[in-house]
Amino acid sequence: MSWSDEIIQKAKEIKLVIFDVDGVLTDGGLYFTDDGREMKKFNVKDGLGISMLIQSGIEVAVITGRNSVIVAERMRSLGVNHVYQGRLNKIETYNNLKEALQIDDTQVAFVGDDVIDLPIMTECALGIAVADAHDDVLDKASCVVDKNGGAGAARAVCDLVMFAQNLTHDFTLGKQ
Repeated sequence: MSWSDEIIQKAKEIKLVIFDVDGVLTDGGLYFTDDGREMKKFNVKDGLGISMLIQSGIEVAVITGRNSVIVAERMRSLGVNHVYQGRLNKIETYNNLKEALQIDDTQVAFVGDDVIDLPIMTECALGIAVADAHDDVLDKASCVVDKNGGAGAARAVCDLVMFAQNLTHDFTLGKQ
């Protein structure tokens, strides 16, 4: 995917990448077993990208409106330390996280897919939409990745930030 010079310049300043979960790190589907247990499908390439970002010194967070043990476990396995679930008021969590990390809007990218994500997307430097995002999100995003949620969209964002900041080295990772 090719990015505009403006997007690359903004990506050079990013110190924190925040992902929504359902519809961004997953395909947005809700899967349930016969006994009512929830299942989610995560993309291994997205996971590798997130792990590489973290190993490169970029902070990664998730802010999601739903609560899920599966999400907590997946983020733990990737080394994501900033996991906020059950947050319908995402902007409050965003502002608290910025304060805790002592960063400002110019240093944050947020990846979302639905209208609940717009308050953060329109406040941070890089409000990024997945290809299959809601029309209002697509209209207001700084940029749109060419992948759907759960199908490599997160990896595209990770690759953008690493490319813009020239963050390449030999990665030896245990889990993706």
